[in-house]
Amino acid sequence: MIARMWRGWVRTEDRAAYLDHVEATGMAEYRRTPGNRGAHMLARDLDDGRTEIVTLSFWDSLDVVRGFAGEDVSRAVFYPEDDRYLVGREETVTHHDVHGGA
Repeated sequence: MIARMWRGWVRTEDRAAYLDHVEATGMAEYRRTPGNRGAHMLARDLDDGRTEIVTLSFWDSLDVVRGFAGEDVSRAVFYPEDDRYLVGREETVTHHDVHGGA
């Protein structure tokens, strides 16, 4: 199994709206993609007025990640409304092999 992780930053005042937006776009698309084994969002408020958002999704393989991300699986996927919220973003994602489990 593969874990895919991305990070971005929004103004803390936009936290709830952005989490709703990501749930309706990226998270929904992750979950609809065959081979996706789950998706979660993490959020933490920073001391500078920003909130860090992390998306974490689990996939059968990098081949099935391509069904969501396209051929270049290292590039992050963005949606038009993201520009309204994001004050910083990673343009790439990281992939990790998942070992062990509960």
